[in-house]
Amino acid sequence: MGLLRHVVCAMSGGVDSSVAALILKKRGYKVTGVYMKNWDSLDEIGVCTSEKDCEDAYRVCRILDIPFHQVSFVKEYWHHVFSYLLKEYEEGRTANPDVLCNKHIKFDHFYTHAFNTLGADAVATGHYARTSQEDEEVFQQSYSPPSTSLNGDRFEIRNPVKLYRAADLVKSQTLFLSQIHQNALRKTLFPLAGLTKDFVKKMAAEAGFHHVLMKKESMGICFIGLRKFESFILEYLEPKPGKFISIEDGRVMGSHKGWFTYTLGQRARIQGQKDTWFVVDKDIATGDVLVGPTTKHPALFCDTARTDRFHWISEDPPPELVRTQKMDCLFHFLHNMPLIPCSVTLNADGSVWITLSRTVRALTPGQFAVLYKGDECLGSGKILELGPSEFALQRSRERSAASGGQKAQPAPEPAS
Repeated sequence: MGLLRHVVCAMSGGVDSSVAALILKKRGYKVTGVYMKNWDSLDEIGVCTSEKDCEDAYRVCRILDIPFHQVSFVKEYWHHVFSYLLKEYEEGRTANPDVLCNKHIKFDHFYTHAFNTLGADAVATGHYARTSQEDEEVFQQSYSPPSTSLNGDRFEIRNPVKLYRAADLVKSQTLFLSQIHQNALRKTLFPLAGLTKDFVKKMAAEAGFHHVLMKKESMGICFIGLRKFESFILEYLEPKPGKFISIEDGRVMGSHKGWFTYTLGQRARIQGQKDTWFVVDKDIATGDVLVGPTTKHPALFCDTARTDRFHWISEDPPPELVRTQKMDCLFHFLHNMPLIPCSVTLNADGSVWITLSRTVRALTPGQFAVLYKGDECLGSGKILELGPSEFALQRSRERSAASGGQKAQPAPEPAS
């Protein structure tokens, strides 16, 4: 009789993590379910959804006859995710809390808790993703805390574990996992790697998980709940009134309560305006939010972006990129967004410039630019800077033509 492997599975109270635990139990592992409480408040109608989710996760563990634990990471979430989110908004950027939650909470604090407190041999989540390891290889890896150094563990990265998109490409969640550490990835199982969402629902029904099947798919930022984003964010940030400015002609279109209540590409609800306008840029120096009259305004489209220091899943940049400083690969920055061919240039500080094969709508500073080679997720970097928009290039060409072909400076744009 072989050693019984102990897998600690993150349980959210949803169908995916419930079926992940079911699969692990069917494979013969000793499974422990853990629900993470990351936010501590009621929504606007007085319902604490985390308590309901915790109860749903507990019911699944009762059905599976496996131990259940609840652990609070409220303080850690506030420090590593929510405070960071507020700072990004104040800087004019739009952060992705799901990426940050995976990096700092699930694959750092939960990961460490599973091994140091619960005696795990591996951890598991209900993410739709897969790695280059078979289950037994995961158990053969030694536990190491997530690396905090920029260079990682030089011994470990000789044979890095790779992260791949799942079989269900529509549900694949590698974007949300693109910032996790190599050490955590080595000790993680993704039981849903080869399954489709429809098959997962079928398994849940057959297992009697009807209470989680009836739940709606979680969408949006979890801690906002049913509240409007503007109302929510103004609970934490002081209003900073400014103007809506037409990028077409500089007209003042109206006023707003703070640039941080808007993100690029969203509809700008301007009082007194019958026509629909969309946010195309923000200038935090003046407090102005620039708007355009259509959802596909050329000011919303560009094809270049620079990131901060890029996080490579393998810890090191691909050899091809190190050797030539350039590499062709694939890009997206939104879940379910098709992968777009791109060219990447590596900078001396570890950041990258990304040039896309076509312009993309609403590339947004603060979001994560995720790179792929085929189905392999290479990692991600936070978008800090955008290249000129189609609108800026058009204006530059118009001025150049008006000046008789003399070289003209590009149209000035607010720094996003």
